[in-house]
Amino acid sequence: MSAEAAAHGAGGEASASMLDQVHHALNIWGFHDPVTITGLGQLNLKTIVMTWVVMLLVILFTVSATRSMKVDRPSKLQLMVEELFQFLRGLVNDNLDPKKGASIMVLVFSLFIFLLFSNLWGLVPSMMSPTADVNTTLGMAIMVFVLTILLGIKFKGAGYFKHFVQPFVFFLPLVIVEEIAKPITLAFRLYGNIYAGEVLIAVLLGLIPLGATIFGGFIASVIWLGFSIFVGFIQAFIFTMLTIAYTSQAVEEAEH
Repeated sequence: MSAEAAAHGAGGEASASMLDQVHHALNIWGFHDPVTITGLGQLNLKTIVMTWVVMLLVILFTVSATRSMKVDRPSKLQLMVEELFQFLRGLVNDNLDPKKGASIMVLVFSLFIFLLFSNLWGLVPSMMSPTADVNTTLGMAIMVFVLTILLGIKFKGAGYFKHFVQPFVFFLPLVIVEEIAKPITLAFRLYGNIYAGEVLIAVLLGLIPLGATIFGGFIASVIWLGFSIFVGFIQAFIFTMLTIAYTSQAVEEAEH
């Protein structure tokens, strides 16, 4: 092994050790490492807890915005939610027939809100974005994939499967690979961006003299805050937009 390779390996080990120290210092809630369950993979208790916390925050947010809705004098929170709903409905109607699009509006709105809260939750010191765990993003992507198939069968019947053999039947293997690639790319795109953001915050913490403390967490978050918020919004939008696009491909008839 060359001296350069040895130095690179030592640097990688030092970086990994630094990240481990930061994660350990920020683990004020006492979460243990993921547990491996035979046949099921790894069970990450922190991801589960953070997912339920985000779901609770989403419920509180939507209930607060819609609890006392008024037509003449809407609150700022109500206006914000209404504008978001109108924006998402516009995206759906641009890609699907309005009658068909109405059947997925609840999913699209809930999906975007959940993803947005999940992506931004990791910016809170000592917390973690559920979407920084590939199990969460892969589970959501598979859910979207199955939903598009079910909606395609609902609106097209057996005709949904025509695209697997068009224009030629020998394209079937390629179409199957394309269909399988959709949830995989959907999951890893979201996971990679959110996880990378949290790793960078941990790296910044390791470089801050104050160390990985709650106050240090705020400093690192502020340094990376603007870009992380932007990435959180963009990734929630991309995931939701691709969900709409995949659904449109499944339920709309091809134009000839």
